[in-house]
Amino acid sequence: MPDSQDPKQVSNDLRNSQFGGGLINAGTVNAGQIGGDIYNIHFGQQTVASGNSVQSQNQRQRSQSERDSLEKAYTLQSQKVANLRTALVIETDVSRKFQYENQLESEERTLYELGDKLDAIEQQLQAAENSGLGADTSIYIERPPIEDKCYKAIVQPGALIRLKAPQRMGKTLLLEKTLDYARQQGYQTAKLDLQLADIDVLANLKTFLQWLCVDVADSLELEPQLEKQWQEVFGLNKNCTRYFQKYLLSLTDTPLVLAIDNFERLFEYPEIFPQFCLLLRGWYEAAKQGDKIGNIWKKLRLVVVHSTESYPSLDSNHSPFNVGLAIDLPEFNLQQITDLAKQQDLGLLKEQDLAQLMGLVGGHPYLVQSAIAHLKSQQVTLEELLKLAPTEQGIFSDHLRQQLWHLQHNPQLEIGYKKIVMTNAPVRLETEVAFKLHSLGLVKLVSNDCVPGCDLYRQYFSTRLE
Repeated sequence: MPDSQDPKQVSNDLRNSQFGGGLINAGTVNAGQIGGDIYNIHFGQQTVASGNSVQSQNQRQRSQSERDSLEKAYTLQSQKVANLRTALVIETDVSRKFQYENQLESEERTLYELGDKLDAIEQQLQAAENSGLGADTSIYIERPPIEDKCYKAIVQPGALIRLKAPQRMGKTLLLEKTLDYARQQGYQTAKLDLQLADIDVLANLKTFLQWLCVDVADSLELEPQLEKQWQEVFGLNKNCTRYFQKYLLSLTDTPLVLAIDNFERLFEYPEIFPQFCLLLRGWYEAAKQGDKIGNIWKKLRLVVVHSTESYPSLDSNHSPFNVGLAIDLPEFNLQQITDLAKQQDLGLLKEQDLAQLMGLVGGHPYLVQSAIAHLKSQQVTLEELLKLAPTEQGIFSDHLRQQLWHLQHNPQLEIGYKKIVMTNAPVRLETEVAFKLHSLGLVKLVSNDCVPGCDLYRQYFSTRLE
């Protein structure tokens, strides 16, 4: 690439690509338009209607088409980011180098947000698949004593509970159980799923905090009253604090449980994450006061759910991640897998059969439940399931391809994971790489080292990452 090339021309060679039957036009993504029309793709709530299989199939086909279009858009955006990084290294003109840096920052943000959209639609597709197989999502397998710890903590004044585990380990189900218990105590509850937050909501701290205030008020069936309660003379965190203290928490003596799911999405937003963490820590500390203000904040109980510990560094005095009750969700043990099989009317499976299944997928709740759903549908025998599992014909093929996609679009993760699956000994990786692999559920941490999350992953990825 020649020196001093106009930054707007860096990715012009990609502008004419057309994807997904016209859903995404690469020409809409440019330096002056962060994300461009790429975000006009809309994901509705993907559900499987039990009484209308044709409608369900159509919904799935639309979702798959949107996913395919997004994957192509993500690949295009990855190429743009790579081109800009190369141009930034080559460029010698100071002013143009500054332009490249600004453009690279916005294009990387676009890339992250596309990744979030892909994760969301993959989860929707998998939920639809499990529903179609007759998986009973009302079945909950307890993992004592974590449920009891959550129930005891949530009734404590000013409580803060942190639920953490890799993806698809059952964090959201445990959160719902905890919220149900709180409702049984007569508490108010409000849940925010940050995975569903629009990109515009995360544009800046003010927009995000105002969205938080309005969303919680809506959950409590209250008028937002943002114009009345929000005074520009105060800072942003102060305004949000006043809104909760003078409005949401003062209207009733009933405790309010505020749950924030998929908190890790904020890790990629440095303008929001540290300030919001400072805010949450301030609310937690306010509940310790013995005065009138403290009594108000004692009514608030916080539950924060996240899938990784690889969050940005924070001052220990400003972080909500080193206070309150921390809950790490473990995998299922053999007894819990046996209980799940019985509740799914698969009591005929012998303990040695379930032990074989556990030998392949460990106690990973998502993999175990997916296997049991397929066995219940009688689409596959246990012998066939075990034999085909690490192949493209196996029942886990969609999930495995999704994990492969994550690796292939992050070279550091791919290189690190290849080392792990190609050796029989634990492998030491850079801390950030190890935590990201752990958040995907691809590894287990053994002290400071990593091993494959299960034998299924070792078999599949040892052939795909050659």
